[in-house]
Amino acid sequence: MSVPPIAPRDEARPLAAELTALRREIHAEPELGRRLPRTQRRVLDALAGLPLEIGTGAALSSVTAVLRGARPGPTVLLRADMDALPLTEATGLPYASRVPGVMHACGHDLHTAMLVGAVRLLVARREELAGSVVFMFQPDEEGTDGGGASAMLAEGLLDASGETPVAAYALHVAANRLPFGVFSGRPGTAAAASDGLLVTVRGRGGHGSAPHRAADPIPALCEMVTALQTFVTRRFDIHDPVVLTVGLIQGGTKRNVIPDEAGFEATVRTFSAESRERMREGARTLLTGIAAAHGLSAEVVYHEGYPALVNDPAETARAARAVVDLFGPGRFQEPAHPTPGAEDMAFVLARVPGACLMLGACPPQDDFTTAPQNHSSRAVFDDAVLPDGAALLAQLALGRLADGDGRVTPA
Repeated sequence: MSVPPIAPRDEARPLAAELTALRREIHAEPELGRRLPRTQRRVLDALAGLPLEIGTGAALSSVTAVLRGARPGPTVLLRADMDALPLTEATGLPYASRVPGVMHACGHDLHTAMLVGAVRLLVARREELAGSVVFMFQPDEEGTDGGGASAMLAEGLLDASGETPVAAYALHVAANRLPFGVFSGRPGTAAAASDGLLVTVRGRGGHGSAPHRAADPIPALCEMVTALQTFVTRRFDIHDPVVLTVGLIQGGTKRNVIPDEAGFEATVRTFSAESRERMREGARTLLTGIAAAHGLSAEVVYHEGYPALVNDPAETARAARAVVDLFGPGRFQEPAHPTPGAEDMAFVLARVPGACLMLGACPPQDDFTTAPQNHSSRAVFDDAVLPDGAALLAQLALGRLADGDGRVTPA
């Protein structure tokens, strides 16, 4: 069954003012983590009166809405994240954050508005739908303890319509890296797993003038930091890379006092399950061995965060075709390599075949190659991408439901 593409200029463009207003309201009052009461209320208000089955989360301020088509069929899931970052906004925008130290610096406010737009487009086509669409409005993508996607899955997200979705899709805007309005996606691993390496080195404190009478943890810690960099370059295939960055070191109180303990924390990015496991076990062996060589002990905690985000090849091909059908061949790019960033949509795609695409939202008058990136206090996203994002999400659901329970193969 062929589904006519949604023409953004005809169906999505009239939503531009409404979506922009919603996005800017959310942007001005950002919220962190799992509890987003103001954002949740805005989403619920935007969905009020529509023929949806709406539920909210218990452990987090999520919103799950189910649209049932006029005819029976499978289920498709569309997702947006809603939380902000602990940054003080420095953009100078008229709708800049009014909450000190909190900012939508990763574009989740745009994701939320685009998904609301997709809801409206699909409600208007409800009579054409053979199946159901689950709309997933998710807090806490920026979390470090499993993320909001994992929590929503635990609360029964995949059973919202009564059956497991056959496909899941998401969009993520980029403040740089991509030209304005260009979509990007790749089959297979698209983003890294993100884990934490938390290390405490324990020794015996003393006077800085007599280190031989103490067991100083700081030289051992310094050796560990440099040894980890060598470990990465000598134990891992460059074609299956590992990125390890030590971002926090703590130890001591005064220059002439040897502390009892010192510690550091690192972020670890891997692109395969094999490298992730090798990193976990290898780092522990390396660091405890260095500590022992110095007559110290080390507590090494490998904290699993998000798994690698893996796009289904068939669904990624579908998404690429949808972009070309809607906007033309110049609007889609396939990156050569995965991004070392992480995304907790990975939890959903580990259980449901689907695709997460990027969308360039750098203002067209700016140079996207030098513009401030996501997570910068100066990151700026152009609202003009909102109708296109909404149209693509809606078309992905329409096209996938038109295929029923069958799977497509990559072109």
